[in-house]
This record gives sequence, C-alpha cells and structure tokens, in this order.
Amino acid sequence: PSCNRFSILTELSFLQIDAFADRPFSGNPAVVYRPGDPLDAELMQRIAREMNVSETCFLVPSDEGFQLRWFTPTVEVDLCGHATLAAAHGLWTEWGHQGENICFQTLSGTLTAVSANDLIWLDFPLEPVEETPIPNEVAAALTVKPAYVGRNRLDYLAELGSEAAVRSISPDLAMLKKLPVRGLIVTARAHETKGADFVSRYFAPYFGIDEDPVTGSAHCALGPYWTERLGKQELLGYQASDRGGWVRVNVRGDRVDIGGKAVTVAQGTLRV
Repeated sequence: PSCNRFSILTELSFLQIDAFADRPFSGNPAVVYRPGDPLDAELMQRIAREMNVSETCFLVPSDEGFQLRWFTPTVEVDLCGHATLAAAHGLWTEWGHQGENICFQTLSGTLTAVSANDLIWLDFPLEPVEETPIPNEVAAALTVKPAYVGRNRLDYLAELGSEAAVRSISPDLAMLKKLPVRGLIVTARAHETKGADFVSRYFAPYFGIDEDPVTGSAHCALGPYWTERLGKQELLGYQASDRGGWVRVNVRGDRVDIGGKAVTVAQGTLRV
C-alpha cells in the first residue's frame, strides 16, 4: 500500500528574541517572523499557539516601513511593546535593515523605533489611567488592599503599598480572567531595587498569559502614572517577574518613549 504524503507549502524563517534584556534567558521572549507576504489571520494565530510565547509577531513590508501584527497563543492584540522592540532588533541585527528609524503600521496606528545610545526606543501612545472604584474581581483577586486603582482602555492598574507587596503578590487568576479588559498591572514605588523609580508586574490570564515577564505596553500607563507622582519625565522601571526586565520611560505630551535592549537567542524555520 502507498503511504500518504503531505506537502510543505512554505517555509517561514523566524527569530526568538529576549526583549528588555541584556543577556539571554531574561526579559520577555518574543518570536518574530522574517518580513514576507501577508498570512491568513487564522494561520498566524495557529503559529502563535505553536510558538507558545507571550507574543509572536509578523512583519509585511510596506511603502512606509512594515505592517506589524501581534498574537498571543490565544488572541490577536492591539498593542505590544516587547514584540515591537524584538522586531526592531531583528530587523537591525539579523535582517540587514538600514537607517536609524523603523516605522510600523499597527492596530494602534503608526509606531516608530529608533536606535540610539545602545538602546532601542519605541514611540508609543500614552495610555493614562483614571481612578475608578475597585472592581469586585480585582478586590477578590488581590490579597492586599490597593492604595489606588485606575483603568484605561487596556488594563486596570493597582498601586500597592510597597515593593515587597508587588514582588510577593499571587493573585487569583481565575478572578482576573473575568475582568472586561486585557489585564492587571500592579505597581509600587521602588525601595529595594537599586536605580529603579518604580516596580511592576503584569497579569493577563484572559489573553492566555498568566504573568507576562516584561510588558512594554503597560508602561504606556505606568509612565504617566509615576511621572505625576514622582515629578520626573524620565523614569526607570523594573518589572519584577521571575525573568525580570528593565524599561526606560520618557513621557512627552500624549506620547511615551519606551527604551530597552534585546538579545537574539534562537533562529529557525517553520514548515507549514
């Protein structure tokens, strides 16, 4: 009897990059696919599920730069910082992009990346939070009472009383999954982490990410929040996940510059 055969329709090259990291196995891993023809959204989602990192992103060349889309293992997202930083790093260091600027067309409008002073800087929209009564889901999920709770279009933000509280918190993820937003940022002024202005952690179980290691887009809210409270436009945040990562923040008008480093840790080919 003859054996059934399958056909490889295409081969897609990718990089795995640790973003907001200066060494491998820290920061937040993202998979970045080499710029190419557009793929079907269902296929991109299946690929992201197969890659099984917090974000997998896809690039398509355009007249203005690149179209960029981000997928968690379960859903496409409107805004992602670490995968954008990873995409810029891959373009500059592995795929021969020339010039100090890169423009990305995304679901959140045009975003730019700039290489300067050994950092990649992302120009992102400001996403300030407005104070709100604490939702029942957040109150039930946290083991401590927040000093402040706010919300923007993406997330809830809860300020806790100390850095130690942020580091030790173990929220009820099932309760957080009921929130009508992407996720929950917890934050506090830094007291133990030398050089940091604030610390944070980020939980997004609704999007298939129990805890995100380092979340660039959360700093679109953390930047204006701590700028107002600390009286500083230029800030250094540390996201205190198990992997950990440093994020530089510079608030200017209705935009925020988010800066960090990245390291390529793997490359490969996906056969579809």
